[in-house]
Amino acid sequence: MLITISTTARPATDLGFLLHKHPGRVQEFGQSYGVARVFYPEADEERCTAALMLDVDPVRLVRSRGRSTPDYALGQYVNDRPYAASSLLAVALGDVFRTARAGRCAARPELAARPIPLEITLPALPCRGGPEAARRFFEPLGWTVEADAVPLDERFPRWGDSRYVRLTLRGELRLADALNQLYVLLPVLDDSKHYWVASDEVDKLIRAGESWLAAHPDRNLITRRYLGRRRALERAAFARLAELGDDVAEALEPPVEEDPADPAVRDEPGAPETPGAAGEETAPDAPSRRPLNVLRRETVIGVLEELGARTVIDLGCGSGQLVGALLERPAFTRVAGTDVSTQALAVAARRLRLDRMPERTRERLELFQGALTYTDDRFAGYDAAVLMEVVEHVDPSRLGTLEHVVFGAARPRHVIVTTPNAEYNVRYEFLDGMRHPDHRFEWTRAEFRAWALGAGERNGYRAEFRPVGEDDPEAGPPTQLAVFTRVDETVREGE
Repeated sequence: MLITISTTARPATDLGFLLHKHPGRVQEFGQSYGVARVFYPEADEERCTAALMLDVDPVRLVRSRGRSTPDYALGQYVNDRPYAASSLLAVALGDVFRTARAGRCAARPELAARPIPLEITLPALPCRGGPEAARRFFEPLGWTVEADAVPLDERFPRWGDSRYVRLTLRGELRLADALNQLYVLLPVLDDSKHYWVASDEVDKLIRAGESWLAAHPDRNLITRRYLGRRRALERAAFARLAELGDDVAEALEPPVEEDPADPAVRDEPGAPETPGAAGEETAPDAPSRRPLNVLRRETVIGVLEELGARTVIDLGCGSGQLVGALLERPAFTRVAGTDVSTQALAVAARRLRLDRMPERTRERLELFQGALTYTDDRFAGYDAAVLMEVVEHVDPSRLGTLEHVVFGAARPRHVIVTTPNAEYNVRYEFLDGMRHPDHRFEWTRAEFRAWALGAGERNGYRAEFRPVGEDDPEAGPPTQLAVFTRVDETVREGE
């Protein structure tokens, strides 16, 4: 098995510092099923390439699974897995580059913290779903993907393609993010692991996917494949991913997704449009629970329409779900989305298909990077501003600054704020603590009301409150919403 990682960030040999592997040496790392070697085919100022080669003993691999396979079984000797990237390579990559995956580099800390140009190549990758699946999983993460199917035999084209692809990824990402994406997605594309999937896999998935998985449009399918479609583990993982990227209820109670690589979905006539997980049945008349993030988005849009807003800015737009929904409604003549994360904006651009967007729609849209703790003239001039699941990601000490930027400087006619209701967290069976590690706080209903009324009074806004989702008689709604209207607008409406 082979994977190469190249960069042209000068001096390119700093890749050795990031990987904690010296370019001038070949290093070996023993694995339970073989030996992993790291070496550098090229290393100079302009370009540096690190190669991880895993030499697998196929017989030892099979025998390590227990005694259920006879020693004389042909599968021990005729086996393609030792030669193609899979969970074997993912485990070796995770072990050999453990420190690099954590983003730590004492010698070059500034380099470890920023995106660098990368090119990653895997000559043979088992890919359930073919080149389309590789593009589907990697492109939303910012990669330019070249995926070519490997023919069964080039001498006999009629035999068709194998289940392998030649994969090349190019993009500018932090090396730690790239390695963590590979650690998760190699076994996901293979749709198989060489070891038993246990509860500790949830921790591995959350650690490796913390910076990118929740915002991925196929996060549910990735999670299902990574965890071997074990429902209990899936639910635990979705609960851990809750709230990051505007997806709390969808994460906690995810809809069953169609796996395009599933032969039962692709080939069988009359297959259901939304099949269940492997071995599960979907009752035809079962009531469907609407994800909370959908209800939240629809509620916000309904409030905007009720207020008569025509120009809207989504402050902290993330992956662009609300922006996309607003663009679908011609009544919103100007829509903007801003986020502090360039990666989130790149995901939003791909989600919105910015490069293929009709010209009239594109004229109504603006996406730009901005921080809500700094005044920015671009935030001003809109009928309404939306902070949907944003304030809880701000340090409490900076809430006063955010308040000034939005209510004091930008001063839209209306501001809509949604945030989790901390009292409702007890209703999530697998949730322990706040809904996501990035949350700086989560307010009770009384705390949110006190902040909203105070912010409104200090800045000349009137605040009213609405529930989002089922309003539990004891815990309240899962999401709480406040609508702020500038006092001068209230007076004008009264006149």
